Amino acid sequence: MSRKILALDLDGTLTDSNKEITPRTKEMIAKMQEQGHIVVLASGRPTPGVQRVADKLHLSEMGGYMLSYNGARVQDCKTGEILFQQTMPLDMIPILFDEAKEHQIGMMTYQNGKIISGEIVDEYMGLESRINGLEICPFADPAAQVTTPVNKCLGTADPEHAARLEVLFREKYGDRIDVGRSEPFFLELLPKHVDKAASLGKLCEALGQTKEDLIACGDGFNDRSMIAFAGIGVAMANAQDVVKEVADYVTLSNDEDGVAHVIEKFILAKANC
Repeated sequence: MSRKILALDLDGTLTDSNKEITPRTKEMIAKMQEQGHIVVLASGRPTPGVQRVADKLHLSEMGGYMLSYNGARVQDCKTGEILFQQTMPLDMIPILFDEAKEHQIGMMTYQNGKIISGEIVDEYMGLESRINGLEICPFADPAAQVTTPVNKCLGTADPEHAARLEVLFREKYGDRIDVGRSEPFFLELLPKHVDKAASLGKLCEALGQTKEDLIACGDGFNDRSMIAFAGIGVAMANAQDVVKEVADYVTLSNDEDGVAHVIEKFILAKANC
């Protein structure tokens, strides 16, 4: 039996519309792990937010990997070892907080299990806080609070404003950082050349596997790279059309245990052939 690696986006893929993992999905993930297959949680969330999901799946005991910040940091769930990470240029942090103040948008980064933000705290920042279980700590000089390497900054604004700033930031800083949006209201600011596919490729190599052993499931814009890269790229039925276009297979929605269906079809059924 060949060992498979299952990479899962979290929100809209692994978790249902209530941000919960269904009992059926938990059962199927446990079954595949018992047979020696590997789970990778691949998310744009910060590491503590991914850790909350990993704990629900008992990955610290059963093994598995967390790919957080869209791939800027990859960690072994069992040992806690950071396998590799990419960080923002340190001098970009005050620049981005200054830009946020000028354009009257939210801006945050993550330090010591908390969200460090400027003085603007909007509804979108509140959403990020609730999803990841992280406290928001606003400061007049947030950049002064950054004492450890930064894997990602996140800007928040209404979709129309965020779209304009995506273009502006890419023009001004695109030679130093990657700029994109994971949601219409989230402006993703990452180290250069970070995406889920690149990090999964490195992880496969570290595990002595190839991308042909990889099954990647997602529903969002920032899942497209890993879905296109994987041996089997899976889009959820609830995914955007641009995600489905790069997929090899479209499964059930996240509210229909789509991940459980993928495990049954591409991992456990293959093992029993």
